[in-house]
Amino acid sequence: MTHSLISCELHDYIEVACMYGYEVRLCLKDGSVVTGRAKDILTNAEKQEFLLLDTETGTQQVELILLDKMQVLTPHAKFSEVIFRNP
Repeated sequence: MTHSLISCELHDYIEVACMYGYEVRLCLKDGSVVTGRAKDILTNAEKQEFLLLDTETGTQQVELILLDKMQVLTPHAKFSEVIFRNP
């Protein structure tokens, strides 16, 4: 089974968010919103990639291909918003 991947450029933004522990608001393609502190990127055995977030209700994993937009809520961050579009 093949999985869609996000571009390397977009992946870099997620890595920066994790490296600095940015507080982010994720808008997903299904219209839902998740807010939390970016912690790490995880890959499972099927090669799916997930952003690990610390949220008010605990740890949550969001599959990267589900992202539509990432807004950085941390003041003075290196970037403020990233739009995820399919190539």
